[in-house]
Amino acid sequence: MRSVAVALLALSLAAPAQAQAPAPRQPTISVMGTGEAELKPDFARIHVTVATQADTVAQASAANNTATERVLARIQGLGIKRDDIRTANFQVFQTPQQLGPDGKEVKTPKFSAHHQLRITTRDLDGVGRLAGEILASGDMTFQAVTFGLDRQEQGADKAREAAVRDAKRQADVYAAAAGVSLGRLLEIRDGSAQPFEPQPDMRMSMAMAKGAESVPIVPPATIRYTANVQLVWEMAGQP
Repeated sequence: MRSVAVALLALSLAAPAQAQAPAPRQPTISVMGTGEAELKPDFARIHVTVATQADTVAQASAANNTATERVLARIQGLGIKRDDIRTANFQVFQTPQQLGPDGKEVKTPKFSAHHQLRITTRDLDGVGRLAGEILASGDMTFQAVTFGLDRQEQGADKAREAAVRDAKRQADVYAAAAGVSLGRLLEIRDGSAQPFEPQPDMRMSMAMAKGAESVPIVPPATIRYTANVQLVWEMAGQP
């Protein structure tokens, strides 16, 4: 019996040591891929603001509603459908203090109302003319022009596909240079995918084109999307 007890004690002491032995780590190759895709824009959006002021919130809102109705009629008169005009934002706030050249406060209405409108057009070649017509109106302020796609995910998906191809190419180069081969694909870590569209400074265009028939806006030939992804492969032995 004593020999059996000693054997059991030896096994109990050896078991923790065996359980703590770390498993061999499988070597991997991790690569970050980047990709781009360029697609022709489908529409342009012109952003304008209708601004009014009054001594009360109700008066400022009512005045803005009247001015907005005039603006909507004018925009529709330019050939834009009512469904292509949307409210982007509406806010009423206290008018900031204004100082005159002598440093004294200039008396102004207490409240300001801003109604931001987003106008969508598919006539990309006519964007400059439309913006010029908007600038000629005293009821609204021209803010910016942006361009987009009907299906934004198409650009992002194509950029993601390009990023995966780039990651695979890099991994093949690293593996060949190291004298190994790629095994199973272990991980795919999604990165960002977004459009890149540099925006011009529209304030200069506004100053130059005030009262002009058109604004010198050149629509982009394409909208560029970028994406990145991290892929991790199992590293196999000698090829």
